[in-house]
Amino acid sequence: MNEILKKLLEVFIMDEFKDIRWKQRFENFNKAYKLLEKYSTKTKLSELEQAGIIQFFEMTFELGWKVLKDYLESDGYIVKSPRETIKQAFQNEIINDGHIWMDALSVRNLTTHTYDENLANKMVNDIVNVYFPELKKMHDRLEKEV
Repeated sequence: MNEILKKLLEVFIMDEFKDIRWKQRFENFNKAYKLLEKYSTKTKLSELEQAGIIQFFEMTFELGWKVLKDYLESDGYIVKSPRETIKQAFQNEIINDGHIWMDALSVRNLTTHTYDENLANKMVNDIVNVYFPELKKMHDRLEKEV
């Protein structure tokens, strides 16, 4: 009987940890999100500001999919990769547009390996006008649950 109680306690503690974990990760995501939000509204960006938006996007997106992963795990799902996480988050209606998230994943991977002025201009435009609005929807939805 003691062994059963011990197992139940372990499960309860793990569930509580998973619930706390996504909320803690959300706090870090929120900090990066706020920086991206602040600079995404600027017009006529310098090269340095464009580079900053791209960097803030990389951080925000990375933390964003990890928040989704932790959130899903707190609900009992097992997801291992960004793609699995995005697919499951879309199926669970945590995010609105799985295709945009998959595109954002590809762009995030590309930003870390490529620099070209024309590509940077396009990336910044897409970050501001396509990916940030989706990050905002996810942010606003999860912020209500924190």
